[in-house]
Amino acid sequence: MTNIISTNKELSPEQREALLETLRLRFEKNMHRHEGLEWAKVQAKLDASPEKLWSLAEMERTGGEPDVVEYDKEKDEYIFHDCSKESPKGRRSVCYDREALEARKKHKPENSAMDMAADMGIEILTEEQYRALQKLESFDLKTSSWVQTSSEIRKLGGALFCDCRYEHVFVYHNGADSYYGARGFRGSLRV
Repeated sequence: MTNIISTNKELSPEQREALLETLRLRFEKNMHRHEGLEWAKVQAKLDASPEKLWSLAEMERTGGEPDVVEYDKEKDEYIFHDCSKESPKGRRSVCYDREALEARKKHKPENSAMDMAADMGIEILTEEQYRALQKLESFDLKTSSWVQTSSEIRKLGGALFCDCRYEHVFVYHNGADSYYGARGFRGSLRV
């Protein structure tokens, strides 16, 4: 899929159809992530929400391989998470948030995880969402992903990230201004 980004946050009909086909194939190939759910119902929600489809296109463009991982019956929403085996390639080497980015004096990264997520119209996974995702299959065996961090930790200059090693999910801390080639973030989108 190429050239999905658009300044008006709309997909062309061709981009829309290509993305829907990619999402459908991924959905059907990975039924263990969403047992009992039907693609036709997911697509109906996507058809009614072009701005959400644009956000999914951004998740796809940056290497996230979004897929449905949950259905919220109470809110009647499907929840997509990035399901790429490793932290999405197009979202690595970023510090945690704008405050951390502005605090760096030298060697600033190009962006922050929180800013990128906001620009894409998605949320960074919480620690709980990250752990739930890892119950579906193993992710981040070689990389790591920033997760939402409490204001108490952020006030002290830190931020949290997770990975999976030794068949176990680990939560770590780092300075929010740090960034590494193997650390990105995973997003969540409700449709």
